[in-house]
Amino acid sequence: MNWLSALLGNLNYGTILLLMLLESTVIPVPSELVVAPAAYHAAGGNLNIFLVILFATMGADLGATINYTVAFYLGRPIIYRFANSKWGRACMLNQKKVEKSEKFFDEHGITATITGRLIPGIRHLISIPAGLAKMHFGKFILYTTIGAGVWNGILATLGWYLHSVVPEDQLDDKINEYSEYIKETIVIFIVIVLGYYLVKFFIKRYKKYHE
Repeated sequence: MNWLSALLGNLNYGTILLLMLLESTVIPVPSELVVAPAAYHAAGGNLNIFLVILFATMGADLGATINYTVAFYLGRPIIYRFANSKWGRACMLNQKKVEKSEKFFDEHGITATITGRLIPGIRHLISIPAGLAKMHFGKFILYTTIGAGVWNGILATLGWYLHSVVPEDQLDDKINEYSEYIKETIVIFIVIVLGYYLVKFFIKRYKKYHE
């Protein structure tokens, strides 16, 4: 993808917004290689770190809205048909991935729109089940903004930190290395939080039936 390499090599607020829009649809653009390098350059004085996060989050919102709108109006059969088509495969998409995002949404409700933005393999697809479920758009965009903002803030912090310890020619390798640790930590954190609320729910239910 020469066009993608060209855009990644010329990060400004416009390309950040465009790349994050694409990342939040079904086009495989790694957000780690957009936001973290942009923050790296911001630490060097070339960009503003807060505007990097803002435009990245705006792009994520726009891309998620595209997915939401398509799913809302076209429905599950057409979404599955696209996922199983050659175009879907070209976007590294398949029905199993869509079903996985639906399962996550069904299990965790509308808050999945926040937590799903932090989970690899779910992040860019969680807006599809939100559209299929016809979730209220106001809540959808609010939760998407929160989730995307948190994720972009984490990546921006990583990029800013790496500016002081890594030369630019080693940046991509270090981002990939640190990103794996970040993803694992986030998944563990979400599991702990969900586990806490699940236990709390069952304790409350147990007490209710034994009063």
